[in-house]
Amino acid sequence: MQFHWLNRENNPDCILFMAGWGMSPEPFQDIAAGPVDLIMVYDYHNLKDCDICSLLPKNSKCRIHLLAWSMGVWVAGRLLQDLCSPSTSTFNSTTAIGGTCRPIDDRYGIPCQVFDDMIHDFSPAALNDFYSAMFDSAEQADQFLNHPPNRPEEELKKELVSLRAACRIMPEVPDIFQRRIVTTRDRIFPPRNQIRSWDRDKCESIALPHFPFYQWSSWAELLGGY
Repeated sequence: MQFHWLNRENNPDCILFMAGWGMSPEPFQDIAAGPVDLIMVYDYHNLKDCDICSLLPKNSKCRIHLLAWSMGVWVAGRLLQDLCSPSTSTFNSTTAIGGTCRPIDDRYGIPCQVFDDMIHDFSPAALNDFYSAMFDSAEQADQFLNHPPNRPEEELKKELVSLRAACRIMPEVPDIFQRRIVTTRDRIFPPRNQIRSWDRDKCESIALPHFPFYQWSSWAELLGGY
């Protein structure tokens, strides 16, 4: 795993952002932070080479918020469950958006054949198709493609393969989230599967595409703007 501080100014609130597959800081750089610090975790080809606890602010007065997106929802459930016990939680809030705790599953996540086909047919064209499918707005898709993730294609495929193997070992992780946002315009994680995974009474459905982050003017607004 890798991490990157998108904003670090010793603000009273800090977001730990567990990004989705294939990401890096570039698509997120132009989103204003607002009065929050923000650390991004990404690149899940190896889930053992990053001590997430060591990344978090040590100031006891800092409010820490977990925001997990897409495949980052499963990664957070796998790696952070010990930090999310009701009595000793490290986080002041925990939010999942556009993902599930069972991410490669015909009923509760991305259908298995779709994920396997992405690996088998991986190419620059398939990657661009995936990026386009994250949006339902041409303007926002162009905004993303003007600053795409800066990672080698062979590394992105390796990450896909590693996530597939890890999910075969642990197909489902604990639900550590207080808030579960279903992205109802999602063309990556089927909205019906998201709702089925969380249970309709325990999630919020919002008309958002899979990549929802350009909908808000800042990370601070996103944090309180659902």
